[in-house]
Amino acid sequence: MTTASSTRSSMDLEHPQDDQVPTSLRELAAQFALLADPLRLQIVEALSHEQLCTCHLVEITGAKQTTVSHHLRLLREAGVVVGAPEGRFTWYRLAEDAFDVGATRLRRIVDHASLAPRLRTACTS
Repeated sequence: MTTASSTRSSMDLEHPQDDQVPTSLRELAAQFALLADPLRLQIVEALSHEQLCTCHLVEITGAKQTTVSHHLRLLREAGVVVGAPEGRFTWYRLAEDAFDVGATRLRRIVDHASLAPRLRTACTS
C-alpha cells in the first residue's frame, strides 16, 4: 500500500526536523493529514458503508464533481481507495488494508498512554 507521504502535494507537512522523526510516525502523520480534510473524511466514511461512484459521492457530500474527483485521486494515490471501471462509471471502495497500519499504530499509542510511567527526573533548568 502506498502511503499518503508519497503524495506530497498540497498536504505537504514537512518541517526542518522531519529527518529526526521515525519513518513509521511520518507515515502515520501522513494518514492523519489525508483524513484531516473534512470532505475526504466524509468520502472515506461513505465508502466504508458501500461501493459508490462519483455521482453518488457528489449527492452525499454536496460537493462539485470536480472537487470529489480531486479528492478521490488523492485517496487513490495514497492507496486507500480503489476504483473499478464499469461501463461509463467507476465504482470506488476502500482498499482492503486501507488504514490497518495507522489504526494499529494509533491503537497501540492509546493503549500505552494510560499505563505510561514517569521515567525521567524533573528538569533542572
